[in-house]
Amino acid sequence: MYILFLYTYIFVGYLYVCADCGKECSRRCRLSSRPRLCDRACGTCCNRCNCVPPGTAGNQEICPCYANMTTHGGRKKCP
Repeated sequence: MYILFLYTYIFVGYLYVCADCGKECSRRCRLSSRPRLCDRACGTCCNRCNCVPPGTAGNQEICPCYANMTTHGGRKKCP
C-alpha cells in the first residue's frame, strides 16, 4: 500500500500539475514563433487539463489530456 501511494505521489508530481496556467504557458511558449497564439491555446488546454508538459515543445505524453485535445478540424490543439 505504501509503495503504491509513493508511486502515485511521484507520478502526479511528474505530471506538472499546475496552479498557475499563465506562468506555465509563458514557459511553454517562450520560444514559439507566434507566442500570443501559443499562449492562448496553451491557456485553454491548461485550464481544461490542469497540466502543461515540461519544456518548450514535445513531452506531451506526460499529460495525456493535453496531448489528446484537438481542434474542430482534427488537428492538435495544444502547443
